[in-house]
Amino acid sequence: MTAGSHRFTAESVGRALDVLGERWTLLILREAFFGVRRYAQFARNLGIPRPTLSARLKQLVEQGVLDRVVYATDPDRHEYRLTTTGKEIFPALVILMRWGDDHLPTPDGPPLVLRHSCGEPVAPRLSCTHCGDEITTANVTPEPGPGYRER
Repeated sequence: MTAGSHRFTAESVGRALDVLGERWTLLILREAFFGVRRYAQFARNLGIPRPTLSARLKQLVEQGVLDRVVYATDPDRHEYRLTTTGKEIFPALVILMRWGDDHLPTPDGPPLVLRHSCGEPVAPRLSCTHCGDEITTANVTPEPGPGYRER
């Protein structure tokens, strides 16, 4: 595969965006990562139209990102909990948050700072699990994987 020839079918970013690539979906996930579980809390915190919230939550449950769990009965009341699949989206959301803080800053600074358990503010980065080096556009090369098919 030559530089710039990475056009192929079954493209992973496109498939992920089919599930996650809508503004409200990412904001719902942000809330879920920081402890929101109930419909009314999502609606209140986000100011999201209720039909939109219902549709996005349904999609996230269908895609296995959230579980819908009964927390009270008579009548049944549900809450939404991140699945293992959902929890794996956290690094991407943190990177988006950092990008927004760096490139679309507010006059008073970041509205939210993440602090690691070591006590220091989080400065996220992508790193190679083999050697530990930071992953950048300068040191990675796309190559065909097992699911690669030419268009």
